[in-house]
Amino acid sequence: MFIQTEQTPNPQTLKFLPGRPVLGKGVAEFHSYEDAMPSPLGRCLFGLEGVASVFFGADFISVTKVPGKDWSLLKTGIMAAIMDHYLSGMPVIDCSEEGVRAVSDNAAAGGEDNEATLQIKEILETRVRPAVAQDGGDISFVRFEDGVVYLRMQGACAGCPSSTMTLKNGVENLLRHYVPEVRSVEAV
Repeated sequence: MFIQTEQTPNPQTLKFLPGRPVLGKGVAEFHSYEDAMPSPLGRCLFGLEGVASVFFGADFISVTKVPGKDWSLLKTGIMAAIMDHYLSGMPVIDCSEEGVRAVSDNAAAGGEDNEATLQIKEILETRVRPAVAQDGGDISFVRFEDGVVYLRMQGACAGCPSSTMTLKNGVENLLRHYVPEVRSVEAV
């Protein structure tokens, strides 16, 4: 098994590509060993000193380290944990009710959305989320209220120094161009 790594815009986060599906559909993010209880792989990664958070995407794993830890020391352990996990045949997320709840399908939720909200969700799903996933993260719609779009940043995007610029110069400009009702974009 060959695991590739990629830098992300967040210097505290690396993206690991195992060459196999991770979640396939949906995403899961854990910020502690306790949070990662539904995930055998997540628990294993949190067993490594210096892991601050773990994010699972369709085909990648983003690991954020605690500040001050050196990637050259941590990266090898993470790659070994991922390889051991896949060789064990265990699932990334267990099939318990808790495991199913841990995976969110950040696709835009249905409901009684107006035309502007539907357009926002479509743009996020087709144009923004794929680009953000390339950087090892995810972005999800929370709500649209009084001209403000509220979004949740996850994975490498959460806490990234350039995420504010991405939101304001990228996502906000894109949404304002296509949806005139949008005045601004805010992270929650």
